[in-house]
Amino acid sequence: MSGFDIFAWIVLIILMACAVAVFCIAGWLPGHIAKTRGHRQAEAVTVAGWVTLICGFALWPVALIWAYVDVPVSSKREQQS
Repeated sequence: MSGFDIFAWIVLIILMACAVAVFCIAGWLPGHIAKTRGHRQAEAVTVAGWVTLICGFALWPVALIWAYVDVPVSSKREQQS
């Protein structure tokens, strides 16, 4: 095994570690934003972030937008409190 082979393996391992880190951050981000903003459906946003990321990333931006959307309080809940 030459020095180039060892260097290639090191680069490959670093790239794979970066890919795993980006995947984990992308799955965690919508839920974290929702919890930070006090979103009423933060748990649902967290689940949506992971599920959409695992199932092909197509709807992941929707989960991210959902984390930023403020859901208005219904009039029934305002009257109860």
